[in-house]
Amino acid sequence: MKKLLGLIAVLMLALVLVACGSDTSETEAESANGGSDEGTSGDKYKVGILAPAVTHGWVAAVAYHAEERAKELSDEIEYQIHTSTDANEMTSQLDDLKTWGAEVIVAFPQWEGMEVPIQQALDEGIEVVNFDIVIDVDGVYRVAGDNYDMGVQGAKYIVDKIGTEGEVVVLEVPSAGSVSELRTAGFMDTIAEIAPDLNIHTYATQFTREDGLSDFADILTSLDQIDAVYSLDDETSIGVLQAISEAGRDDIQVVTGGGGMQEYFEMMPGNEDIWIQSALYSPAMVKDAVDVAVDLLKGNTVEDDTIIPTTVVDRDNYEEFIDSGSPY
Repeated sequence: MKKLLGLIAVLMLALVLVACGSDTSETEAESANGGSDEGTSGDKYKVGILAPAVTHGWVAAVAYHAEERAKELSDEIEYQIHTSTDANEMTSQLDDLKTWGAEVIVAFPQWEGMEVPIQQALDEGIEVVNFDIVIDVDGVYRVAGDNYDMGVQGAKYIVDKIGTEGEVVVLEVPSAGSVSELRTAGFMDTIAEIAPDLNIHTYATQFTREDGLSDFADILTSLDQIDAVYSLDDETSIGVLQAISEAGRDDIQVVTGGGGMQEYFEMMPGNEDIWIQSALYSPAMVKDAVDVAVDLLKGNTVEDDTIIPTTVVDRDNYEEFIDSGSPY
């Protein structure tokens, strides 16, 4: 009898240990799942993010910064981020987010043809926050930078460095449409107000370092004196700086830029004879779009358009904006 009772006790103990081990495994699995993009916690908001599938440059950094902010908000939200190569793929991914149960979608639709699927999402009660791009759909919220103010800040920066007289080259980019028009208008309007005696020389270029190099090399041969360069884009400005170096020119005191490129930031302290400036139109602004999305779900008051003020970066403050992980 004692042997029988002992055997029963051993079997009961074994069953208890198996049950405890099973509970522990299930708990760990739930914890791991809850911390991923596929989390199942009913207490968290579901945020979907759509961005273009680009591996480098300004556009690529949008997805990077959006995910960084989503991770920072992981105590409040579950998120899924999808990247796409065209409107059809983004539309399919938007459908996937709806199936997943997204309550709000942050979208950076680079292509035409997204109006109908975004309207359908709105009709189904899903909030949509567009980053940067203007889209012809009522009810969409938007977060973007201030292209006009970038020009205003560029003008003020140049006048602060060279004064109200001198020779200034403006590198506009007609192929960039309203982006170039607004940045150039902000600059020209401000110069007319605060330094009308500056001599302005306007040339066309592109938003690439290769075009900045080749176009500015030609400009250097045609102008004996240049005090400052108003460039609209960091990539263009990198080419401009290379052209200046290769020509051995020492008359240029200021080169502006725009965007917020890490490589350009890192050039700032090493060029002591030239003030290198960037007026931020940073892909990191998408973090504000994610914040707006969460505010909407919390029932907070949100403006239809959230315009991010321009921040000026130069050798005095560039270290505040260094992000070694950013693809741009």
